[in-house]
Amino acid sequence: MTPDTIIGLMAETIKITLLVAAPMLIVGLVVGVIISLFQAVTQIQEMTLVFVPKIVAVLVTLIAALPWMMGMMISYTQNLFINIPLYIK
Repeated sequence: MTPDTIIGLMAETIKITLLVAAPMLIVGLVVGVIISLFQAVTQIQEMTLVFVPKIVAVLVTLIAALPWMMGMMISYTQNLFINIPLYIK
């Protein structure tokens, strides 16, 4: 394996990881900001108020995006296994 091959594999792995994690992270961020605005407007400073809506929103997003995420991971893994002979050279 050349250093270029390793760097390419690492870059693709990081890209796939970010793409797979992005929907849940973005939804968690948006829900957190909305709840923070609600808390600032109503002056309710309950720490547990943030967790339940975030968990529910991230879970719903995970269920909705799971087929797409699995497709991305399966495609990446198949590509990795198919190219094993090229990596050994």
